[in-house]
Amino acid sequence: MAPAGDARGNAGAMTLKVSGALEGLRVLDLTQMLAGPFATQMLADQGADVVKVEPIEGDTTRRVGPYRADDKIRLFGGYFASVNRNKRSLSVDLKSPEGKALFLDLVAEADCVVENFRAGVMDRLGLGYELLASVNPRLVYTSIRGFGDPRCGRSPYCEFPAYDPVAQAMGGIMGITGPDAATPLKVGPGIGDLVPAMFAAFGTLAAVWRAGRTGKGQYVDIAMVDCVLSLCERIVHQASFTGRPPRPEGNRHPLLTPFGLFPAADGFVTLAAHTDEFWATLTNLIGRADLISDQRTATLDARNANRDFVYETLSAYTSSRTRAELMSIFGGKTPFGPVYFADDILADPHFAVREMLVSVEHPGAAERVTIAGIPVRMTGTPGRIVRRAPFVGEDTRAVLAEWGIAEDRVDRLADSGSIRVHTPN
Repeated sequence: MAPAGDARGNAGAMTLKVSGALEGLRVLDLTQMLAGPFATQMLADQGADVVKVEPIEGDTTRRVGPYRADDKIRLFGGYFASVNRNKRSLSVDLKSPEGKALFLDLVAEADCVVENFRAGVMDRLGLGYELLASVNPRLVYTSIRGFGDPRCGRSPYCEFPAYDPVAQAMGGIMGITGPDAATPLKVGPGIGDLVPAMFAAFGTLAAVWRAGRTGKGQYVDIAMVDCVLSLCERIVHQASFTGRPPRPEGNRHPLLTPFGLFPAADGFVTLAAHTDEFWATLTNLIGRADLISDQRTATLDARNANRDFVYETLSAYTSSRTRAELMSIFGGKTPFGPVYFADDILADPHFAVREMLVSVEHPGAAERVTIAGIPVRMTGTPGRIVRRAPFVGEDTRAVLAEWGIAEDRVDRLADSGSIRVHTPN
């Protein structure tokens, strides 16, 4: 199936902007890797003017694949393309005096700065929050770090570097994920980055709302492990209420039955029929009305106490039928969903109708590529994907002109190597 959306643009520097709820919001994005870029992409998708401030050599994830087989120039791979759409690239050497001065001039006109360096990096560059706030008192400054910033609570691990698996491990999600109580398991997607990204976008906009009313900005401090813990809120109340720290439960829910994964003839499906209403519907659909009055399954508490029996009974039914057959039986009648792989997602009309598969051009490749769409839908100001991820410094001249930097100064900065101006062939 063809991708639902289609973001077109020319091969050179593109000045297309997203109209949306955040149109007019100016964001200086110093982030790299995944957490920060995903946060700022969320803002860009809703219309913010996100300027990706990159070092002269560019974001390191530009060199991470995967690459298209027909990509002859390899300016960036799928990783970078997926989390940097709708942004413009400004390449600046922040270690040079001229680059710092230029950045401070941009800060004076910005609404937000977002970065995800280790604690102290911006301070050592001479561009710490306090200085930037003195230049622009209404500035919202957001940082994403493994264990937060000392300004809002000095963690004993404040100086530790952290990536997704560290956040997953210490935030608690690995400790409740796995096939059995003795085997913790990493969750597939990088939620140790992506969940903090979502909180960062939320925190940034909350602070922008406040700054708009008071004229005073503030520091927004996001710790990756804190955000993963927030996602795992259940483990805290379970431990507090029961005195028993949760452990991995496999593909079942620790408090609700049935609520989990079941085998199909050609894969797996999920079912959730823990309430009496859904349980009655489910048992009728599989021709087992007797289970409604069976003492082992008649109530929620009984189903939880006899979960092995419940799962074995349902698995015997589901395992002899394909996912499509089970969809026709359960779909729309009780909470149900087949376990999808990427090819299933590409073929399912839901994702096409919801515009969750979007086609964009890719430099150096003969064919367009598909990236995930925007899950936040709005009736009045829908976000859009209007351009691919940028080249390093592709928008340097356009951004600086729009932000009031004189052309002769831009020329001098380019000649000195303090900025990079890149026009693709």
